[in-house]
Amino acid sequence: MAVTKAFILERRGDLEFYTIPAFEQTGMVKACFSTRKGGVSTAPYDSLNLGFKRMNSRESVVENFHRFAAAVGFQVEDMVFSDQVHRDKIAAVGTRDRGKGFLKESDIRLTDGLVTNQKGVALVTFYADCVPLYLLDTKHRAIGLSHSGWRGTVARIGQKTLLKMKEEYGTEPESCLVAIGPSIGPCCFEVDEPVVEAFAGAFPWATKVVSGGGHGKYHIDLWEANRLQFLDAGVPDGNIYMASLCTACHTDRFFSYRKEAGKTGSMIALMMLI
Repeated sequence: MAVTKAFILERRGDLEFYTIPAFEQTGMVKACFSTRKGGVSTAPYDSLNLGFKRMNSRESVVENFHRFAAAVGFQVEDMVFSDQVHRDKIAAVGTRDRGKGFLKESDIRLTDGLVTNQKGVALVTFYADCVPLYLLDTKHRAIGLSHSGWRGTVARIGQKTLLKMKEEYGTEPESCLVAIGPSIGPCCFEVDEPVVEAFAGAFPWATKVVSGGGHGKYHIDLWEANRLQFLDAGVPDGNIYMASLCTACHTDRFFSYRKEAGKTGSMIALMMLI
């Protein structure tokens, strides 16, 4: 599990996080995904909980952020937080927004995706099963980071992040690298018929990502659903990197809202132009 095709596990003492080699090799970005290991939070948030919206003490989460920043190599002052509500709003942010959500109150509301073309702005989104989507425009040096649960997937937040980057920075899909991070896999994401109907109504290829059906229960492959969206948008297949790591299967390393019945912490995806 230490090395996957697209994501590599890194360790700094007892703190663990994943990096994305294809992104790092461009020399343009720092991109990573945290795990639950290496912090100070106690059960059920043990130990690297990075979510202020959990019942964990603020002091523990602040300490966890400082530990994570030191391990990965960024400044907490540079972070910009999303405000996730399982929708498809995407905000363009810049140096003026650094610190929002962590060091100061944020006016970024009801927002599941962030984009920027400014260096030193660390985009941060939060996870405990949903799908992190990383986008890097290597031509125009711009980045996007979006949170895609099943509702965000149906709302095509990945494609809308690309569109936002095109509107703001001139991004073209063929110049983008995309990474689909650790999240709940098709092995564990069981849903009822209304969710399947939402996918069927949104995508002509929905049958490719839905399986099962016995006793009214289905499984949906959110990884593939997001990959197919990016292909539809014009991102070359060879530019899409999938972690294929299921958070619900590996609660020794990841927080999982579904597997742990909501009594769990939050991980983050982080990306910053350097």
